[in-house]
Amino acid sequence: MERIDLYEAMSTLRAVRRLRPDPIPEETLDRVLEAATWAPTGGNAQPWRIVLVRDREKMAALGRLYSEGWRAYVEGHRNLIRDAPAAIRDPAEKMFAAGDHLARHFAGTPALLVFCFNPAHMAITDAKLDRVSVVGGASIYPAVQNVLLACRAEGLGCVLTTLLCEYEEAVRTILGIPEGWGTAAAIPIGYPVRGGHGPIRRRPITKMVFDDVWGRSHAGRDDGAAGVGDHAGSGDG
Repeated sequence: MERIDLYEAMSTLRAVRRLRPDPIPEETLDRVLEAATWAPTGGNAQPWRIVLVRDREKMAALGRLYSEGWRAYVEGHRNLIRDAPAAIRDPAEKMFAAGDHLARHFAGTPALLVFCFNPAHMAITDAKLDRVSVVGGASIYPAVQNVLLACRAEGLGCVLTTLLCEYEEAVRTILGIPEGWGTAAAIPIGYPVRGGHGPIRRRPITKMVFDDVWGRSHAGRDDGAAGVGDHAGSGDG
């Protein structure tokens, strides 16, 4: 396996939604899955599990749910940007087209990783605050990110999706997920149809980081560089 620098992996990790149906070698899948287990969790409890889905009937059933959710999602977003300038509309339409492809071909995805979690084993310290609770995700999504980075290192396309979480009861039935366990993400993975991963577009650190107090923009480097995330490309490869 060709090695890739960690910073290069992070700065070229695209959401790749166009995936070939070719099977993924078992040893490759095992390396990706093992990477998930290295992620930190509160109290080292590892309150997550992955259902690795490759059964074609189950994939077809999940694909029908995903397509239903995607149609509703993309219709709303297309309406939102209908009158937006081309600089906003064109990149969004590129992403929508890639999402359409995934929805149409979901059943043919060679492997789907459904991340499940058990809140009874998690220290959710913001549960009583008067806002949406997010802290529990700290024991789940680092493992998700490890999977994405491992896929990048293996040359696999991948994308973090959450649309199936809207259909959790149906997903639980299809996959036999027991009571007490919820769903946090579903990651379709496979070899890219197109170029796959590459340069991404993100806001520079000067817009994302404050020095000492909210609103005081981070000074950044003296050379004026915006950082590795400020690339000219993004979207599906």
